[in-house]
Amino acid sequence: MNRDDALKLLELHLPNKNLIKHSIAVEAGMRKMAQFLGEKEEERWAMSGLLHDLDYEETKDDFPKHGLVTGEILRKEGFNDTEILNAIVMHSGNIPATTAMGKALYAVDPTTGFLTACVLMSPTKNIHFLDMGFMMKRFKEKRFAAGANREQINSATENFPLSLEDFITIVHEGMKESSVELGLGKL
Repeated sequence: MNRDDALKLLELHLPNKNLIKHSIAVEAGMRKMAQFLGEKEEERWAMSGLLHDLDYEETKDDFPKHGLVTGEILRKEGFNDTEILNAIVMHSGNIPATTAMGKALYAVDPTTGFLTACVLMSPTKNIHFLDMGFMMKRFKEKRFAAGANREQINSATENFPLSLEDFITIVHEGMKESSVELGLGKL
């Protein structure tokens, strides 16, 4: 499956354009994580991010099925990459993340939501002008972007040789590369 096919699937299953943008943000963050970790197949990592919430509309009221339904949809499309399918299930937290891809997806997913909220609350409304001080101050505010699970984001520091600031920087850099597509500003 190529990126265009994946985007068509997202458009078919996710009528909310913000969910598609979220998926693109996670795609960008996962690509950067793969680069940081020296993974040779960074586009596979990016694909896991792009497809991770494919079933969101169908499973939002039955969260234990989140990720599993995506697997069913993708298998019907002839997609059989087991590592990506497993990472998608792992990102939901319904089963423990045991692979590097699964652990990264688990942490990158809420981080993109947190960073998007930071952009929207920043004076410039532009991801290229976010600074770490602003982001870390917001990170410590429990009510800010409350849906961005801080424990899940912090899991990156437990699973990879990274500080929280380094991890947020990696995801931030990825999102900056997709900023125009995400509608989060341009340089």
